[in-house]
Amino acid sequence: MKLLVINGPNLNMLGVREPDIYGRTTYADLCEQIEAHAEKIGVQVELYQSNHEGDLVDKIQEAYGKIDGIVINPGAYTHTSVAILDALKAVAIPAVEVHISEVDKREDFRQISYVRLACCATIAGHGLDGYLEAMDLLRERYEG
Repeated sequence: MKLLVINGPNLNMLGVREPDIYGRTTYADLCEQIEAHAEKIGVQVELYQSNHEGDLVDKIQEAYGKIDGIVINPGAYTHTSVAILDALKAVAIPAVEVHISEVDKREDFRQISYVRLACCATIAGHGLDGYLEAMDLLRERYEG
C-alpha cells in the first residue's frame, strides 16, 4: 500500500507558527514521525507540502493510479478551495482530512470544509497524532 500525505500552506512553519495552537514540533519532526509510523504499519509513504493551491491540485492528480490513499491537511485551503475538492473527487482515491487543531471550535470561517465532501473521514484536534490515525484508518480500509 502506498499513501500520499499532503500538507497545505503554512504547515512548513510548524513549531514557529502559533505554537499555542499547533505546538512546537517542527514540520521536519512531523515528517519523521509519519515515516516511522509508515514503516511500523508496513506501508510506503510519500510526503508533500506546498503553499500553492495549484501545486496541491497537481500533486493530487499525479496520484491517480499510483497511490492507494491520501492523508490531506489542506490548511487554509480547507475553507476556500473548490479546486482541491474537485481534484480529490476526480481521482477518487480514499482520502482522510486531518487538522492539528479543533477547527470546529475556532473562528466561524473555519466551520466550512470543502475538502471534507471528498473525504471518507475527518480527524481534527488530535494534534500530530491525527496524521498517524489517518494512516491507520486508510490501511484498515485498504485491507478490509
